Amino acid sequence: MKTGYSDRRLAWWDASHGKHGEDTEIDWKAYMAEVEGVINGTYDYTQLRGDTGPLVYPAGFVYIFMGLYYATSRGTDIRMAQNIFAVLYLATLLLVFLIYHQTCKVPPFVFFFMCCASYRVHSIFVLRLFNDPVAMVLLFLSINLLLAQRWGWGCCFFSLAVSVKMNVLLFAPGLLFLLLTQFGFRGALPKLGICAGLQVVLGLPFLLENPIGYLSRSFDLGRQFLFHWTVNWRFLPEALFLHRAFHLALLTAHLTLLLLFALCRWHRTGESILSLLRDPSKRKIVSTLFTSNFIGICFSRSLHYQFYVWYFHTLPYLLWAMPARWLTHLLRLLVLGLIELSWNTYPSTSCSSAALHICHAVILLQLWLGPQPFPKSTQHSKKAH
Repeated sequence: MKTGYSDRRLAWWDASHGKHGEDTEIDWKAYMAEVEGVINGTYDYTQLRGDTGPLVYPAGFVYIFMGLYYATSRGTDIRMAQNIFAVLYLATLLLVFLIYHQTCKVPPFVFFFMCCASYRVHSIFVLRLFNDPVAMVLLFLSINLLLAQRWGWGCCFFSLAVSVKMNVLLFAPGLLFLLLTQFGFRGALPKLGICAGLQVVLGLPFLLENPIGYLSRSFDLGRQFLFHWTVNWRFLPEALFLHRAFHLALLTAHLTLLLLFALCRWHRTGESILSLLRDPSKRKIVSTLFTSNFIGICFSRSLHYQFYVWYFHTLPYLLWAMPARWLTHLLRLLVLGLIELSWNTYPSTSCSSAALHICHAVILLQLWLGPQPFPKSTQHSKKAH
């Protein structure tokens, strides 16, 4: 999260409850200023900045928002931009529905809540013009391609999504596991090469100008977040929230849980990881990718309001695809409702943050205790859940 714009963010939230149109954009003008610098010939990332701070997104963001810059009369036609993002929202829903249709795991009534029950998601997409929805629509396109067994194209669009915003890397452990189990170690290398190669190609103009500046700005994994905007850690003292030891503990917990899921939940009973590397087999793609991302969300150093779209559309699958017997339909809907309420509480409170963590813990618990996601009886199934 870029720093130095608290007042502007507060003004945004005031506007969001009573104004629409030109008063609702938040980072749009900053995005336009950043890409305008590139259009004017500046390729040194350390020299590119907008009203809210320096440019901190990879090169794919620059190219896509450069196209939006020209499509909206050099960024001045915000109404046109919001219309474009409305189409983007509909495209996202279409891609998500295609994924759910192929898994046949979620009851139809849940889609009502996905489409109609989230003020926050509608706001993030259609009014606020963040880059998060752009990254997510590319990610869902990538998953559809993986489900269609178009692994090369799937990896290409996955990398393109990463080039818009780094949060997509939360899906990367799951994708790596899928590539290893589908192709083996040697077979996975070309697909990983696609992901890495596209990053190099997209970033080449900036890498040639100032490689250290580009990498340090666009892939800054140690960026400090503002406590003022945290949705998930409001109940902590600010000093602890900012402490590096706390960040390290979260990273350790994140990696540990990913390893446990890889060893115990993402492969068939009695099948070792080493055997998976030698004998690749088809996996349930959606379960692995969505779970990988969700674990990252649970242990994020901070979640800000626009980050909700990182996992909102995956929540129904996580709750219904591998349900534990003790988690009834009513309880699952209650979890969805509490999550929505937590994300709509501004400013966040200790109670809203705690409620969010409790809901996340319930989902994690049912993912761990639910039916084995890859039973032997379905290993030859043609479904790619």
